[in-house]
Amino acid sequence: MKNYVQLHLLVLLLAATALLGEVISLPAVGVVIWRTSIAALGAAAWVAIVRRQSLWPGKASAGALLGVGVIVGIHWISFFQAVKMTNVSISLAGLAAMPLFTALTEPWLEKRRVRPFEVLLGLLILAGVGTIAGAIQRQDLAGLAVALFSAFLAAVFPVLNRRLVTTGGDPLTMVMWEMLGALSAALVLLPLLGEGRSLLQWQGADWLWLLTLALGCTVFAHSFHIRLLKTLSAYTVNLAISFEPLYGIIAAALLFGEYKQLTPMYYVGLGTILIANIAHPVCVRMTRKPVA
Repeated sequence: MKNYVQLHLLVLLLAATALLGEVISLPAVGVVIWRTSIAALGAAAWVAIVRRQSLWPGKASAGALLGVGVIVGIHWISFFQAVKMTNVSISLAGLAAMPLFTALTEPWLEKRRVRPFEVLLGLLILAGVGTIAGAIQRQDLAGLAVALFSAFLAAVFPVLNRRLVTTGGDPLTMVMWEMLGALSAALVLLPLLGEGRSLLQWQGADWLWLLTLALGCTVFAHSFHIRLLKTLSAYTVNLAISFEPLYGIIAAALLFGEYKQLTPMYYVGLGTILIANIAHPVCVRMTRKPVA
């Protein structure tokens, strides 16, 4: 129960990510470059200076972490791009499809059978997201598609991280190397997106929001996320993270006035996703074989 409480506190912190992506004036790839740069430096300083530990995890682990970081970086860029293309609510609605993708990718990557109830709960979440999203304008369809692609990537890297952390990886060291991988992906995509001149065009309190995003929502949240994967499955974590869109949509409604657009069907979708999250640990408990 303690792990589930901590998991949902983590989700509250993650929900702030989309809101910060909305208020930061930089383009998506610029947000990720600054986010990963600051986060990598922060994690490295904590491990090397405060803990006085080595930052080198070994050649094989370093390569694997950099690879996972590339996936993380593309996930973040696509998500922030979706926020810029549409709005917070639609982007988070697309991201909430992550448990459905996890139900399919985790068995494939971990070489286990697909659990039918996980697929059913994922479909239930998807139905709730569709209800929340409601009637999407034509100009929002592209943004929703980008958000769904981001959700697919988000379903992959926790499975890979769980494999790495259960073999003895240190969460903060993993964060540093993965942020370097994410930074590399962002730098490669920078010229393709043609946004290089925008990196230094900060406005207002962008610096404060970037620090919050990098240190609070990345270094702390990402390392804590990895730590939870030692005791919880990637599917359990991702299903709980489906609360992130709910928290984010509620916050966006209050902060950006989106509550004016909410209908009774919004609350139907909210309840659907809530039911799916509550049902998951119950289904896991019911399907476990008793230990002799």
